[in-house]
Amino acid sequence: MGSVGDRGRDASEKVAATYSTLGTDVNFGAITGALIKSLQKTGKAALHLHHEVKKLKQQKDNRWLIKVKDLSSGKKYSVLAKFVFIGAGGGSLELLQKSDIPEGKRYGGFPVGGQWLVCKNPAISAKHSAKVYGQAEVGAPPMSVPHLDARIINGEKAILFGPFATFSTKFLKEGSYWDLFGTVKYWNIFPLIKVGIKNIDLEKYLIRQLSLSFEDRMNVLKQFYPEAQAADWKLQEAGQRVQVIQNDPENGPTLQFGTEIVTSADGTISALLGASPGASTAVSIMLRLLYQCFPDRAGANIDRLKTMIPSYGQQLEDNPELLAQVRARTSRILELSA
Repeated sequence: MGSVGDRGRDASEKVAATYSTLGTDVNFGAITGALIKSLQKTGKAALHLHHEVKKLKQQKDNRWLIKVKDLSSGKKYSVLAKFVFIGAGGGSLELLQKSDIPEGKRYGGFPVGGQWLVCKNPAISAKHSAKVYGQAEVGAPPMSVPHLDARIINGEKAILFGPFATFSTKFLKEGSYWDLFGTVKYWNIFPLIKVGIKNIDLEKYLIRQLSLSFEDRMNVLKQFYPEAQAADWKLQEAGQRVQVIQNDPENGPTLQFGTEIVTSADGTISALLGASPGASTAVSIMLRLLYQCFPDRAGANIDRLKTMIPSYGQQLEDNPELLAQVRARTSRILELSA
């Protein structure tokens, strides 16, 4: 492993770190593309890009009538579906509200954006081949843990540092400034206000982040990489995420930093809200959805699930032998040094 973080640092400075070789970047965009192409080849699945769902309404036979607009041609048409999964990122909350299911009325959203300092200088990026994480600032949300990442972007090696929080009323990077206001309803406006009152520390953190200059951000970077030079780094937008605000029946209005699955009582529609799921949570989220919406299919396919996930149904923390087997298998597939 190589890191630029030890360059220019006083050798007498005490630094504590946990080091692991069992890690790598995985291009989930490429994997998703491959899976979709495989499904298309079966003739049982179709992919429609540049389309927008305008309305959805459940019919008397429990199917969903979905009104769609082709953004390329302007054509509008309708689709009938037995099951709907809303995985539209920042656009999920609006679609969930349009479905008008009672379960969706417990939720609101608060948008938080992000920026990265990016270095593409080959002389520097070649020296760093690790992910170095630090500790989040007091009062900062979990997703704000600062880290210095080696990345390959469009075949070009780069180093990213951040994230730095930003704020916009948009729910999507290319969305509308009215996104936030459009999801404020009579049933969630008071939970939104209460969450705002309860999370003053988070609001102070966001204000401090918004007030940072480029020089301030470079000074934060220098805690990780003392020799960092401003000329080698540029500030770039990362995107938007919508933090879930849930009006919990027991705990009252709360700000959720994870990912929520909201499913109708009849299991015909499900929405994924909150921070975009990473590799560590995506599989468990989909398994939960499978059992909530298709319990019969899940039960009938236990053997197939165990083939795909050798540790399925078992606690790795209670079984060190199985943990070693899973790690060895993963390292072999990803061609890592175990």
